[in-house]
Amino acid sequence: MVKRHMKILDIITRNQRVEVAVLAEMLDVSAVTVRKDLAELEEQGIIHRAHGFAVIGSLDDVGRRMAYHHEIKRRIAQAAVQAVQDGETILIESGSNCAILAEELAANRKDITMITNSAFIANHIRHARQTKIILLGGDYQAHSQVMVGSITRKCVEDFFTDKLFIGTDGFTQKYGFTGKDHMRAETVQAMARQARHVIVLTESEKFSHQGVVGVIRTEDIARVYTDDRLAPEIEDFMVKKQIQVHKVPVESSVAAG
Repeated sequence: MVKRHMKILDIITRNQRVEVAVLAEMLDVSAVTVRKDLAELEEQGIIHRAHGFAVIGSLDDVGRRMAYHHEIKRRIAQAAVQAVQDGETILIESGSNCAILAEELAANRKDITMITNSAFIANHIRHARQTKIILLGGDYQAHSQVMVGSITRKCVEDFFTDKLFIGTDGFTQKYGFTGKDHMRAETVQAMARQARHVIVLTESEKFSHQGVVGVIRTEDIARVYTDDRLAPEIEDFMVKKQIQVHKVPVESSVAAG
C-alpha cells in the first residue's frame, strides 16, 4: 500500500489534478481502492479530494511539498530513523522531510517524545499511540502550519535534547543552510541552541538553491541525510567540516502494492 501511495503522489504531483477513474486505470486497481487510498492521504493532509478528483495543495502547502519527490523523502526519513533510539526525546522542526521523519519514527520507534513547532506534524501523527507530542506555542503561520516568534523561542528554552532535526530551503558554502522566512530562521536557531546535535534532512537539489536568510552555519551541523545526486564538491566540503553525510539512492523501482 505504501508503494501505491507513492505512485499516487507522483501522478498527482505531475498532473496537479487527476480523476479517481484515471488513477484507478493507471494503477490497475479498483476505484474503491483508489478512493480508500485518497482518503488516507487526505487525512494525513497531503492531498485534497473534490468532486471525483484528487488535487494537490498550494505551492507552500506542507502536503504539496510532501508529495513532491515523496519517494526520495521517504528513503531519507527511513535512513534518519536509525539515528533515534526507543524512548528518546527529540526536537523536530517543520517541513516536508521532517513530517515524513515524524511518521517513520511513530511507526518504527517506541515511546518517542517529539518537541515541535509544527502543528502539521502534531496533526499528521496524532493517531500514533506510542509517540508523545509536545507542541510549542507561538505566532501561527497558517500557510506552513508552524509556530514562530518570541513566544516559540521562549517555550523551547524549557527543553534540552540530544538531537534537532530540520529541513532547509537552500545552502551556500559561505553562509551554510538558508531559508526563506526570517522568523522561521530565528526559531530554528533557538531550537538549535537546545540540542547537542543538529541534523539536516533534504533532497540534494536544495544544495543548488539559496534562501534569503541564513539559518544554520555549516560548523553547527552534525549530520546531513540526503540523496546520492549530491554534488561531489558539496559532499567534500561538508566532510571537511566534519559533517557526517548519509546518502540514499534516488533510483528505485516502485510497484503497486
